[in-house]
Amino acid sequence: MSSSTGRTGTTTAITDIATLVTNDPSLGGGSPRSSKLESGRGSPLGLIRDAAVVIEGDRVVWTGESSKAPATDNRVRADGRAVLPGFVDSHSHLVFAGDRTEEFNARMSGRAYSAGGIRTTVAATRAATDGELEANLTRFLAEALRQGTTTFETKSGYGLTVADEARALRLAAAHTDEVTYLGAHIVSPDYADDPAAYVALVTGEMLDACAPHARWIDVFCEKGAFDGDQARAILTAGRAKGLHPRIHANQLSHGPGVQLAVELDAASADHCTHLTDADVDALANGDTVATLLPGAEFSTRAEWPDARRLLDAGVTVALSTDCNPGSSFTSSVPFCIALAVRDMGMTPDEAVWSATAGGAAALRRTDVGRIAPGAYADLTLLDAPSHVHLAYRPGVPLVSEVWRRGVRVV
Repeated sequence: MSSSTGRTGTTTAITDIATLVTNDPSLGGGSPRSSKLESGRGSPLGLIRDAAVVIEGDRVVWTGESSKAPATDNRVRADGRAVLPGFVDSHSHLVFAGDRTEEFNARMSGRAYSAGGIRTTVAATRAATDGELEANLTRFLAEALRQGTTTFETKSGYGLTVADEARALRLAAAHTDEVTYLGAHIVSPDYADDPAAYVALVTGEMLDACAPHARWIDVFCEKGAFDGDQARAILTAGRAKGLHPRIHANQLSHGPGVQLAVELDAASADHCTHLTDADVDALANGDTVATLLPGAEFSTRAEWPDARRLLDAGVTVALSTDCNPGSSFTSSVPFCIALAVRDMGMTPDEAVWSATAGGAAALRRTDVGRIAPGAYADLTLLDAPSHVHLAYRPGVPLVSEVWRRGVRVV
C-alpha cells in the first residue's frame, strides 16, 4: 500500500477504535470549515465511531470505519479505546535546574505571584552543567510523553548570558525542532541598573549566538519584564535574523502584548488572561493563536483566562502546559484540558481540539495535531471509550499507549 505522497513501507492498521478524533471534520460527522472554533458550528473533532487508522512508515495514510480498513502488513486492536492525535504542547520552559518549592509554598500561603521569581531559577541554571541540564530536560520530556505529548516547543530564558542562552538552545535543539530563544524572559540581574544595555545584548551578541539553534523568538511583555517598545525592538531584531515571533502577553495585567503580537504576525500570544475588547477583536481578525496556559492560573491562584469569550469571537485557541519550575510545574496536557473545561468555559471537544490542532496552529504546523492522511502518525490511546473522559475523569492516568511517527513509544 502506498500513500498519496508516494511513501512506501510497512503498513499497520489500528482497528476496533471506539472513538477516533481526527480533527478533520470532513472525515467524521462534521462539515469542513476553518481551523477557528466558531460557536454553534458543531464539533471540530471529525469523530469516527468504530474506527481504524492505517499507518505507513511514519505517516497516516487512511482513516475510516474499522470494517472497511484495507489489508495491511500488521494489525493492532485498540480494544474499544479512544484514539486521538498526540498532544501538541506549544509552550514550555524545560531547560532549567533547581526548583522553587519554597516560593510555591509561600504563594499558597498568600504571597502574590510576580515575574521576579525567575531570578532564582536563573542562578541555579547558570550553576548547572550541560549534563545536568540535559538530564533534567529528558526527564520531563519522558514524563510528558507518557501523558500523550508527542510534539513540544521549549524555550531558553533561564541563562540570560550569551553563553548560557546559547547552550540552553543547543541542548533543546537536540530533542525538538520547536526551539524558542527567550533571552528576553526578564532583564538579567547583571543588568538590573541598565535595562537598555540588556535589550541591546539580547538584540545583538546574544541573538547572533542563539539564532542558529532556534526557530522562534519570544519576549515576556509585562510589568517587571519588558514594555511594549522593548518587546517590539526584540521581536523585530529576531525576525530580521529569520526567527518568527511569539510573545508572553497580558498574563498579569492589561498591556500591549496582544496588539503587538497581531501587528508582528506572531504565531501565538500566550497567556491572554487580561484582554480588552480590542485585543479580542485583533486576535479574531489576525492569524495569531491565543495560547492559554491554565496550569499557570492553577499554580498562582490567578484569574482564569476567559476561553469562552475568545472562542465565541472566532479566535483560534491553543492549550498548553507552560511547564516551568515557577508558575506551572506540570507536564500534563490532560490536566490542563480538565482545568480548561472546569474553569475556563471550554467544552471537552474544544479543549481537546485546542490541545492538539490548536497547539499545531500555534506552531504553524499542519503535519501534527490531526489524524488524517499525510499527517505524522502521532497517536494517543486512552483507557476509555471517549476523549471526553480526559475532563470527565480528571487526575486519572488514562493514557495507555502513545505512538510517535508510526512507532509505539509508550
